[in-house]
Amino acid sequence: MTLRIACATDDGEKFVKRHFGDADYYYIYKLDEKKAEFITKIDNNSVEEEQHADPKKAKSIVQILKEEDVNCGVSCAFGPNIKRVKKHIVPIIMENSNIEKGLKTLVSNFSDIEKSWNKGKEREYLKFD
Repeated sequence: MTLRIACATDDGEKFVKRHFGDADYYYIYKLDEKKAEFITKIDNNSVEEEQHADPKKAKSIVQILKEEDVNCGVSCAFGPNIKRVKKHIVPIIMENSNIEKGLKTLVSNFSDIEKSWNKGKEREYLKFD
């Protein structure tokens, strides 16, 4: 099995330290137990929040990720919308902001990520150093 991962970033090198939905871009990678392979870079053209934890913003982010068949979202932080987003993707919080190091961590923890994905709407977020 492979999973598609969306890395929330402004520069392609570091995960954003802001909420996942506030990144400028998502770098999409194909992930398995051996490697992470870059697929594409997409713009975050989600709707602007009208209020904090706006459900319209969560729906917009989920739609962007569905178009790329994304299974997981990775960032240094998620906001309150994590409870809405986790019904559609596995939210992963990375302590280390370096994407290259983060991808190695994701590869080495692939089985845990896959287990979370397979829980369906009962997914919980994962957190890695």
